[in-house]
Amino acid sequence: MAATLHVEVVSADQVVWSGEAAQVVARTIEGDVGILPGHSPMLAVLAPGACEVITDDAGREVFAVDGGFVSVAAGRVSVLSEFATLGSELSITDAEHLLAEATAMLEDADPSNDEQAITMRNRATAQLKAAQRAS
Repeated sequence: MAATLHVEVVSADQVVWSGEAAQVVARTIEGDVGILPGHSPMLAVLAPGACEVITDDAGREVFAVDGGFVSVAAGRVSVLSEFATLGSELSITDAEHLLAEATAMLEDADPSNDEQAITMRNRATAQLKAAQRAS
């Protein structure tokens, strides 16, 4: 039997996906990282975007994450993000609408909305990328 990775994608309130995988590709603040069985232990900061899991049966799961961490140790990969969702559950149109709303909020002259708008923009950007990759 070929070596596999045990992968968990976890949001603030739930385990979004858990299973065995052949490969994980995630975007960190340092760039994209590909994780295969036998990967060295690692902890990295995720950038908002899409994370991809190639399953043992050559399937593919795509997730939107708005940042967080990816941890690799002893054949286990944990993707931890405040917001994470399956790309197959996302709509490109809805993500584009959310991104437009966030952009409008950032262009608003009220600086008290900035933090909320940045979070919203990061999530919308991640959702759009994941929805596009999943379709």
